[in-house]
Amino acid sequence: MKIDLVLLDEHAPLPAWTLGAVRRCAPAPGALCELIARDAGASDADAWFFWDPALGAPPEVRARDALALPGDIFHSGLELGLAGAPGMIDFVAPTWMLNADPDPEIVATSWRVSFRACLVRRPVLEWAAPDPRFDTLDGMSLEWGHRCVRFGALPRHHPLGLPARAPVVTLEDELRFVRAGFGGKWALWATWRAMCAGYARMEDLADAWLATRGILAARPARPYQAPRGAGGTAPAAVSVLIPTLDRYDHLRTVLGQLRSQTVRPKEIIIVDQTPVNEARPSLAAEFPDLPIVAIALDRAGQCTARNAGLARMRGDGVLFIDDDDEVGPDRIARHVAHLASTGADVSSGVAREPTSGPLPAAFTFARASDVFPTNNTLAMRRALERSGLFDLAYDHGARADGDLGMRAHLSGAVMLLAPEISVLHHHAPRGGLRAHGARVTTYGRSRREIAVRQLPEVTAIYLILRYFSDRQVREALAQSAAGTLSVHGAWWKRAAKAAYGVLMLPHTLWQISRRLHAAREMLARFPQIPRLEGSAR
Repeated sequence: MKIDLVLLDEHAPLPAWTLGAVRRCAPAPGALCELIARDAGASDADAWFFWDPALGAPPEVRARDALALPGDIFHSGLELGLAGAPGMIDFVAPTWMLNADPDPEIVATSWRVSFRACLVRRPVLEWAAPDPRFDTLDGMSLEWGHRCVRFGALPRHHPLGLPARAPVVTLEDELRFVRAGFGGKWALWATWRAMCAGYARMEDLADAWLATRGILAARPARPYQAPRGAGGTAPAAVSVLIPTLDRYDHLRTVLGQLRSQTVRPKEIIIVDQTPVNEARPSLAAEFPDLPIVAIALDRAGQCTARNAGLARMRGDGVLFIDDDDEVGPDRIARHVAHLASTGADVSSGVAREPTSGPLPAAFTFARASDVFPTNNTLAMRRALERSGLFDLAYDHGARADGDLGMRAHLSGAVMLLAPEISVLHHHAPRGGLRAHGARVTTYGRSRREIAVRQLPEVTAIYLILRYFSDRQVREALAQSAAGTLSVHGAWWKRAAKAAYGVLMLPHTLWQISRRLHAAREMLARFPQIPRLEGSAR
């Protein structure tokens, strides 16, 4: 591997660097962008290593070794003080999984890049160059890292034992970040919320608004698709885990499809929570050719069920699917190949639903995953050993998968989304969380119907209380309330929804307050997260 060094100091003495050429550049957005535009396309290096000489000698061995790991960008941004920056993202995406920063002392996915210590595979620089219109190097680095992670490149934080420093990001750069990442409407919302929260003075926000009017939402011409590192080890044996509750007709369908998998599962663990006073068929007898392990529970609970299955699993990886999914014959094979080619710890696919229309654009290309769908995810055992199993707080409530995904992310797992690996998810009208009164109102339904509001469930608020700051929680709940005014459709439908939402706003705020109080009470009893013991057998 050839790695060129870029020193962010025009006058710094040249260090001993044996991996490639050495370039020097002023530590300013314009100068750095000019260098990349001029030289990146003509360079024959595999990667460029940007380094601030004030941090000491560039670590040649660490740079070389990083390229053998999964990732496209390797940086020390969290260690250099960029955790939580820029603050105005909290008014736009306050509780986004990747807005939660891992410990700066571990290797983990983070888009909070600092060009002061940053190794970049050269194709990334040709695919998406940084934006020179920022005032500060930190502001430009953050926007570029955010753009990269959203559109397919994988940035990983690598601690180097560097001294912490205070980030330098102007208010104008923060608003440029919001405009570039989210667009003008969200910039207006963020400015208003920042004023309400006392984040900055009204006159300073007004000046920043005027100074950044020309910034448009930034989107690369195509998602990033270059290979990532040397790959990894796929699970030699895969366990399939299916919790079920009163959905035997759907379950028989997916079991029939598991018969034809091109990679045979080591075991299919079915955890049956159907009430004991109802007939429970012998699925092992119905499907004698499948390696079914049946577990019967007397008390229904999605987390209890999945944890019971995980405690029994013998595979090196586990494929989570739902009993109302439909899977193709290569479902396991595709996940295994994805893990092997990328070196990921978690491979997540997508779920297509018969009545929900096309997937959102963000779920149509490969990227770092900010979801952990338990109806189409293959996780390596090692990832679950680090993160722990399902929190029993969500036994009868939504977001158990989001909580486990959050802990996997914070533990440093490489989580990747593979949209070509899809299942058909039927949303069966009975069983599952519907048996507990959860997920009665979906986001899609709230955006289609005028008199339907989607309010955050207690367990969803509990999740954000666990992992996010008071400001982030407050902004997430404000967005939930504002969302009750929105609907998709003709102008008259949008006007009617807004009128209905305003009329119901006192009730909406009261409901959110009640649910926030209940979520805070949950914190006294939870989390209850079992550990994964033993090893694959």
